[in-house]
Amino acid sequence: MLHENYVYYPEQLTGEELDAFLARGWYRMGQSIFTTHFISLRDEVYRVYWFRYDLQKLKLGKSIKRLIKLNSQFHVTIRPFELSEELEQLYSLYKTHIDFEAAQSIHYWLHGDQPINVFDTHLVEVRDNGVLVAAGVFDKGHESIAGIMNFYHPDYKKFSLGKYLMLIKIQYALQAEKKLYYPGYIVHNYPRFDYKLFVDSNAAEIYIPERQGWFPYDAALLEANEEKT
Repeated sequence: MLHENYVYYPEQLTGEELDAFLARGWYRMGQSIFTTHFISLRDEVYRVYWFRYDLQKLKLGKSIKRLIKLNSQFHVTIRPFELSEELEQLYSLYKTHIDFEAAQSIHYWLHGDQPINVFDTHLVEVRDNGVLVAAGVFDKGHESIAGIMNFYHPDYKKFSLGKYLMLIKIQYALQAEKKLYYPGYIVHNYPRFDYKLFVDSNAAEIYIPERQGWFPYDAALLEANEEKT
């Protein structure tokens, strides 16, 4: 459950406009753009920090390259998003093996009760001998991309496909000469979301609304900001 939300429902949205929203710590939710500073998890309220990678600083270490090699057997495609029953079935299966609350369907996650899509949304498909085993969704801006959702077949958990989908999105962004990749937020004192830092924490930045800017990720910086607020 999110707190202190600010929500905007655009009738249309250019890539430059999406970049501007993301740069101010706003993010997609259904067909809206929103921001928040707090989240309720297990009856506790935690501070949220929006997070991004500066792709010009990114360096892929040995563990990242090993993960890419591990999954080299799979066939990957990236194309404009189109919802299918195959995707919904994989997402439903994924939901049965997670221990956190998720949207009831892909359609609800991306559209809510709105019939149109104002975002430039793309789909990553990962297939094993033709079988869809993982999928990811992202929105394209002019100089950035925003990761929206990732899900995978529970039988393939050992392949770390959630992380692999993040890497595919980053590779796509680099090839498309984008500058920034936004994977969502991290949560102070709640390590569950820290997996997003696995790519290269030295290229990671967090948005601090009290200072209205992005700063290099540093756990000590989060602690200091909490003390001030």
